[in-house]
This record gives sequence, C-alpha cells and structure tokens, in this order.
Amino acid sequence: MKNALKICTPLDTDVIKKLKAGQFVFISGTIYTARDQAHLRLAGLIKSGKKLPLVLKNQIIYYTGPTPAGKGRPVGSCGPTTSSRMDEFTPSLLDAGVKVLIGKGRRSQEVVRSLKKNKGVYLMAPAGCGAYLSERVKKAKLLTFGDLGPEAIYKLEVENFPAVVAIDSRGRKITA
Repeated sequence: MKNALKICTPLDTDVIKKLKAGQFVFISGTIYTARDQAHLRLAGLIKSGKKLPLVLKNQIIYYTGPTPAGKGRPVGSCGPTTSSRMDEFTPSLLDAGVKVLIGKGRRSQEVVRSLKKNKGVYLMAPAGCGAYLSERVKKAKLLTFGDLGPEAIYKLEVENFPAVVAIDSRGRKITA
C-alpha cells in the first residue's frame, strides 16, 4: 500500500471528492461505530425529528461491534461486519450528514445513489483482520446506546486505519 493516501478526520468535501474507487487509504482521527440495532435507533430518531446523541455531519461510521478490550488495549477485535444489513438505514444517515461508511461487502443500488447524491464514500476494511484493526485503535469511548452491548455506538480514535475506496462520491465502484 505504498501509494495509499493518508487522510485525517474530519474529512472535508475536497478530500472526499478526490477519493477514487480502488484507492487505498489510511485514516487517522475520530470514527464512530454503529451496527444494525444502532442504525435502527438512529433512523428512528431522524424520522421522528428527535435530537440525535451524536453529530452526524461529516462523520465516519464504521460497521463493527468491538469485543471487550484486553489488558492495556482500548478495544478487543474490531473487524468489519456485513454492510448490506445497514442498507435500509443508510440513505437517511447520509441525508443527515454522514460522509463515510466503512464495512465489508456489497451495497444496494439505493445506497450507491445516495452516496452519489450526498457526495459520500463507502470504504471496505480488510475482513478477517479484527485483531490487526484493533491495533489501529488508540482510544475508545462508549458514546450512546450502551444497552446494546457491542452494538452500542463507540467513539474511536484511530491511527493509520487501513481501507480501500469501494464506492466513490461519483458512484464508481470496485465491486459488481
């Protein structure tokens, strides 16, 4: 990954526009975790017009549920989960300001259209590498929905977190 682009959060529109399908990136800064149940709750809050427990504008959502932290570590294994399970909720989160999604696997055409409309990107993290990816997490804090356990929303501070641009802001993708 010699030609990987190093990017820092928060990402601005210019950086997002420059990302191209197939490009490798290393992310440093803040990302938020959210899986199925957290997405269901966030989408419900958005639909009902209620205040959200975090600011979604220009944020990165990583589809993972970290395992309990080992001694001296902020999190345990934190590999990506299958992204298509969040497809139903993704357009509303993108409309609410989320700019980057990280997971694994394919996305629906509706998500591709929404990424294009909202000038967002979908990144894939390496699957099967949860222990490796956890080494990129420098700090972790439970943010909200603690009753969901590993599906709660956590704020992660990451350094050189690896991913590949799977769908860019123009809707170009590396998967069929």
